[in-house]
Amino acid sequence: MGSYGLKVKTVPKDWFSAFDLLFELIKSHGSKSKTVFIDEMPWMDNKNSEFLAALEGFWNGKASAVKNLCFVVCGSAASWITKKILHNKGGLYNRATLRILLKPFTLAECEEFFAVKGVRMNRYDIIGSYMIFGGIPYYLDNFDSRYSLPQNVDRLCFGEGALFADEYDMVFKSLFHKPDKYIEIIKALGTRKKGLLREEIKERLSFSDGGNLSRILKELELSGFIREYYPFGRKRKGSMFQLCDPFTLFYLNWMSNRRQGYESFWSSLIGTGAYNAWSGYAFEQVCLAHIPQIKRTLGIAGVLTSCSAWSSSNSDGNNAQIDLVIERADNIINLCEMKYCNNEYTVDKKEDTSLRNKRNVFERETNTRKAVHLVLVTTYGLKPGRYSGVFQTYVCMDDLFDSRHM
Repeated sequence: MGSYGLKVKTVPKDWFSAFDLLFELIKSHGSKSKTVFIDEMPWMDNKNSEFLAALEGFWNGKASAVKNLCFVVCGSAASWITKKILHNKGGLYNRATLRILLKPFTLAECEEFFAVKGVRMNRYDIIGSYMIFGGIPYYLDNFDSRYSLPQNVDRLCFGEGALFADEYDMVFKSLFHKPDKYIEIIKALGTRKKGLLREEIKERLSFSDGGNLSRILKELELSGFIREYYPFGRKRKGSMFQLCDPFTLFYLNWMSNRRQGYESFWSSLIGTGAYNAWSGYAFEQVCLAHIPQIKRTLGIAGVLTSCSAWSSSNSDGNNAQIDLVIERADNIINLCEMKYCNNEYTVDKKEDTSLRNKRNVFERETNTRKAVHLVLVTTYGLKPGRYSGVFQTYVCMDDLFDSRHM
């Protein structure tokens, strides 16, 4: 165990001794301002390690009385930080003075990050990288500026000795002490794009302990793997749980049942039917991660809104579904259609009929009295044409890179 400015003659035998040494280091800096930063603290809390007890004794018995001391704890296991630190019922109760939730980068932040690294990509490709790796700096930091996006994906995910070949298993093992149930839930959610009801998850996985299921779902949500949402029209009961982590979705779709060593797998897949089907859903997840940017483009950043999803409850074979419904306090509902394409989006007669039918079904089944507007969210915008008027407006790729939300 190393330290700055303090020579350690013997390795601490336990966490109590380690925190004693840390306090000696803090005292050695006198009255100067000091910041102690402990990264990935959840990993230190092993079974029978008494880490938390030692931390409580260190802070309450010594460190809290030191002036000009900033003590920062950090961890990617957000559920552990929330339960063991923020909601601690013992010696650390109500000790936190500030909480900082570090979210993944936005598209605008990814663009800045790539620029600093010297990775030259246009915005279309940056969205493509977000569809796979999300806004996780660690993943983006491993891009090689010499290669294209598909080449980087092949190198990192599919090639011989790919860096992220075992990332899925490693992440869950590092975040959760007993990851099997967590992985089972993730796999179940991965089979249904719009998500599952809590009761559906319980039934599929034969959960006998409802309380344990609720805890696991909350921990997965806090860690950013899933999101809980209420379909349009439901306020209290019937919430859905949806898998939303880009890399997890990518892994389940493309990496889980494929052996490594196919050096050009992803490069050869671009433009195929399977790729197009996947990219449409992946782009929807990018859009759902940038709802503030969509609202600003629509001019409703300051309007009270409620965002949800909706699917037809009709059993007549009508599969009308809207993945983003923005209900506004100014008496309008936006039904957002999200389309990923490499050119301006064109609406033909068939698409026009489908969109109008979808809007009519929504109005009929929800009995809404608000004006319903169709909004297109796409990459390169909407091509003017005979049927383009079905959309009241559109949000394009550049709008999603709005940095005013950073």
